[in-house]
Amino acid sequence: MQVTPTRLPEVLLVEPRVFGDARGFFLESWNQRAFDQAVGRPVAFVQDNHSRSGRGVLRGIHYQLEHPQGKLVRVVSGRVFDVAVDLRRDSPRRGQWVGVELSADNHRQLWIPPGFGHGFLVLSEQADFLYKASDYYLPQDERALAWNDAHLGIDWPLAAIGGQPQLSARDRAAGGWDTAQLYPW
Repeated sequence: MQVTPTRLPEVLLVEPRVFGDARGFFLESWNQRAFDQAVGRPVAFVQDNHSRSGRGVLRGIHYQLEHPQGKLVRVVSGRVFDVAVDLRRDSPRRGQWVGVELSADNHRQLWIPPGFGHGFLVLSEQADFLYKASDYYLPQDERALAWNDAHLGIDWPLAAIGGQPQLSARDRAAGGWDTAQLYPW
């Protein structure tokens, strides 16, 4: 696998080796030893999640404050624009974001470590989004940051969906950067 730091160096683009021929392809989507070596420390995943969403659905920016989750995310059907936001109070990159396209065709994965918010916008008719999480989902601990917060200035590819995104009620009600609870470290 090839691992490349993004402009937020803790957020890593993971590209597995893909072996293909006329019959299809094979790739190793997960290898504990290789992943731990790539991130420089052991990471224990406790939960796998799968979501399916239609074109224009935007999920996020989500994070858990007391039980932060590291996430290794990938798309197995369709394509999304995936975003990580640095929410660490002491980080020199606090409030900065990085976005990459993940798709079933490019096989890319993104490692979003604890301390970062996460969201994605579905660009295809439908997308199946899978991720491994390093802590359990706790609804009472989840926070959301407004996807369109001016302080963050995330350049979502809205033209690709032909307008405004579809949001959950929770994401429509999410607060902005001025009211966000940041990680204390």
